[in-house]
Amino acid sequence: MFYLILIVLLLGLIAGPSYWVKRTMAKYSHPDDRYPYTGAELARSLLDEAALQAVRVEVTELGDHYDPIEKAVRLTPDKYHGRSLTAITVAAHEVGHAIQDRDGYPPLALRTRLVQWAAPAEKLGASILMLAPVILMATRAPVASLLFMAGGLLTLGTSTLAHLLTLPMELNASFARALPLLEQKRYLIRGDMPHARRLLTAAAWTYVSASLMTLLNVARWLTILRR
Repeated sequence: MFYLILIVLLLGLIAGPSYWVKRTMAKYSHPDDRYPYTGAELARSLLDEAALQAVRVEVTELGDHYDPIEKAVRLTPDKYHGRSLTAITVAAHEVGHAIQDRDGYPPLALRTRLVQWAAPAEKLGASILMLAPVILMATRAPVASLLFMAGGLLTLGTSTLAHLLTLPMELNASFARALPLLEQKRYLIRGDMPHARRLLTAAAWTYVSASLMTLLNVARWLTILRR
């Protein structure tokens, strides 16, 4: 019973943030015509005001993000074309990252390097984990398998580590960059500010909640290797 309760608690800690982020984003996605401008139009306006005319605003299917390499704010179709409070707030958050880039904000550069390194590291980690049982059978040396397993688990968790370490950067984009822009120019409809704050918090936790879900993948590999 103790282990069952522990498992339930761990699942709650891992899946809870992801559920809350999705629920918050969905809640303020309606009505979808609340504002007279789209997320893309707001992003373009905020970028121009920040002297970032060279930064593009593009539609993507790969999740809302700012690409510091290509200098582009990318929004999913519902945010790019949408006129909801969610679309407006998420667009402002991503512009916040563009402003961080303009200002040479060190944590953004750190995350860029970590994310670039994490993708190939995760692939390597998965390969190592798949090879671990084979090596154990071929060499009959448990130490070799344990080393491979440890290396695999570490590399599988690099994405989680990268996003957890950069949560302060996400909060900075939301509350030190995006929120002042929305307040100073009065882009928000009266009464929407408290809801925008919740959305900006959710936007900051998006990467963290997604990366926490990768811990379930690590747990799955541990279960397989224990068999």
